[in-house]
Amino acid sequence: MPEKNVGLVGCGTIGSHLAMAVDSGKVANASLVSLFDVVENNAQGLKSKMRGKPRAYLDFDRFISSDIDIVVEAASQEAVRKFGKMTLRAGKDLMVMSVGALADRAFLLELLQAASENGSRIYVPTGAIAGIDAVRSVRHLLESVTLTTTKSPKALAGAPFFETSKIKLDKITERTVIYEGAASDAVKAFPANVNVAAVLSLAGIGADKTKVRIVADPVATTNQHEIVATGSFGEIRIAVSNVPSPGNPKTSFLAVLSAIECLRSICDDGMRIGS
Repeated sequence: MPEKNVGLVGCGTIGSHLAMAVDSGKVANASLVSLFDVVENNAQGLKSKMRGKPRAYLDFDRFISSDIDIVVEAASQEAVRKFGKMTLRAGKDLMVMSVGALADRAFLLELLQAASENGSRIYVPTGAIAGIDAVRSVRHLLESVTLTTTKSPKALAGAPFFETSKIKLDKITERTVIYEGAASDAVKAFPANVNVAAVLSLAGIGADKTKVRIVADPVATTNQHEIVATGSFGEIRIAVSNVPSPGNPKTSFLAVLSAIECLRSICDDGMRIGS
């Protein structure tokens, strides 16, 4: 299979893990050729650690005009909204890690249209949860889907939710449910914490019908996600307990590994397990 040239948007902790995986040869038929970050030192700093010496850009127009086949977004929902359509309109494939941006159905439809018109594809890693294949297989039979996410207060700190909430994370001394609502609202209130809710929504019954419960637990040492999906097929229960990503407690390490595996499956079509 021809080698794919990879461009990376977002050179922080998560982006660095992805870049190092590609640069070290852990992703067959992939070459990291371009880096972009709105903070110049981030891209230049990551470039200095790479053996392949990819080009670093501060200007997105120059970045997207470089010899890229697929752009991997590892920055933020804002980055997806700002650069997603530009990427697809340039005829580049797009892999989205900040999947919460896709919970906005109108925006998702715009991306899909741009992809269709320009021969591009959109890829979404499964992230920090498991069982997405199973949920997709029964999506037309689903009646309810609930995601319960449990994290330490430290991992939840800084979320927009707390700008208006009276909840004080430093005052929580026991396991406490701090949020219950639709996934469409959860991804806005906790954009760095529940991208899994968006992935689950895309695979199942949509962001408005998928229920999300967020629990703050001061003794939690892992990021925990439990999915309960019910319908005429029966019931699916999935529980995952993830070690936080090194350097970023808001994100599970499994989310990084999932993105690496997603990229690997894109670049090597010798055999694919699951959908």
